Amino acid sequence: QEDTDHNYYTSRTYGPYDSTSRDLWVNIDQMEKDKVKIHGILSNTHRQAARVNLSFDFPFYGHFLREITVATGGFIYTGEVVHRMLTATQYIAPLMANFDPSVSRNSTVRYFDNGTALVVQWDHVHLQDNYNLGSFTFQATLLSDGRIIFGYKEIPVSVTQISSTNHPVKVGLSDAFVVVHRIQQIPNVRRRTIYEYHRVELQMSKITNLSAVEMIPLPTCLQFNSCGPCVTAQIGFNCSWCSKLQRCSSGFDRHRQDWVDSGCPEESKDKVCEKNIEEIETPPYSTTSQPTTTRFRVLTTTRGSTTSHLPTSLPTEGE
Repeated sequence: QEDTDHNYYTSRTYGPYDSTSRDLWVNIDQMEKDKVKIHGILSNTHRQAARVNLSFDFPFYGHFLREITVATGGFIYTGEVVHRMLTATQYIAPLMANFDPSVSRNSTVRYFDNGTALVVQWDHVHLQDNYNLGSFTFQATLLSDGRIIFGYKEIPVSVTQISSTNHPVKVGLSDAFVVVHRIQQIPNVRRRTIYEYHRVELQMSKITNLSAVEMIPLPTCLQFNSCGPCVTAQIGFNCSWCSKLQRCSSGFDRHRQDWVDSGCPEESKDKVCEKNIEEIETPPYSTTSQPTTTRFRVLTTTRGSTTSHLPTSLPTEGE
């Protein structure tokens, strides 16, 4: 089944009887032993997340990532700012749920990087609040061409039945941008607000034993590195060129703050490329931008945020 309604990705779901599902599953046990790492901390704790470095640039929503955060709860966090609401946005979630690798000796979180792909596998993990449902084994593969593959080996119960009381249950992708506001009354204090600008929600009923999902990235404005191709792009986004940043953008990506602070929304109204910069006097642009009415889910990371499903601490590898 193919779903193209995602703007940023096309997703294809393969059922258990489709040979592609088996082809997309990466058998970590057959890989070179020294390249497969069992994450000692994640394999023995609950609600824990740890940074993993990639050996290649991984394009996510058009942004290149070299570092991700793997969480025990069946997802990878892709944001730079680690905060207490990791499950809210900026994730790659093959199956986000209340998994607790510490309740079983057989549970491990393993990963493998061969230079063009990173595979993260949650092996024989149980739900903390429903151990008797059985163990889950699934993986996420991030490829250097931007494709993301979710593979499912052991799914003992319908995903739609998993309780989200103690931890969100999600399957899909999400990205956001962070805006930093100064708080006038208190010097040196800044409030970060996270705006989720896009989400891919996959159908949970399709997640079964031996199923797989492949998400193929669609072009974004960020791929253009000169004005002409940027403003004439027909890729389903309203791409604008900002000469000050020398960047092409729709205005909604992780560089949003930079885009607004540099006055790019004003500049982008013209939609023209300057032939020769010396000949044209550019007026100074004011950087006051009108608030746009785009639908966002807003998450502010100051106090008052819920503390129900929080990772307790964030160890890095080796600590």
